[in-house]
Amino acid sequence: MGNGEDLLAFDERIAELDQEIEQIARQDPVAVRLQQVRGIGPLTATALLATVGDASQFSNGREMAILFGLTPKQNSSGGKERLLGISKRGDAYPRSLLVHGARAVIRTAPANTDRLSTWVIRIATTRHPNIAAVALANKTARIAWAMLTKRTDYRPQIV
Repeated sequence: MGNGEDLLAFDERIAELDQEIEQIARQDPVAVRLQQVRGIGPLTATALLATVGDASQFSNGREMAILFGLTPKQNSSGGKERLLGISKRGDAYPRSLLVHGARAVIRTAPANTDRLSTWVIRIATTRHPNIAAVALANKTARIAWAMLTKRTDYRPQIV
């Protein structure tokens, strides 16, 4: 096989796997619930479920966000709290999916007037766009934790 044929075979295999993931995301009721959150699609929902399951091992949403490396590193002592940059420790795949989903939400946020959109627009106008994307990804991970542990649908009025 030549290089062109190899690439075509890879493209076909990727398309097959994408269809399998989308089918799983449509059939799993928890994945369907997670996809109610803006910025979480089939890939992100199935990746979150594969990584954390029902998220009961975390006592709060911050712990789950730490797993994905979406929280600031801390360098604290003597009662002084110092927060450094985002740690980027933990599972890179769900983190990148959450950040890319957050970028998509930020891009469409100006057309919406809900609380989450106004919050992220305020951050995006005062800070670097990447900081806003990671902040929204962090919030999305915490929302996902709440939905997983409480087995509830997404309720945007609470955000």
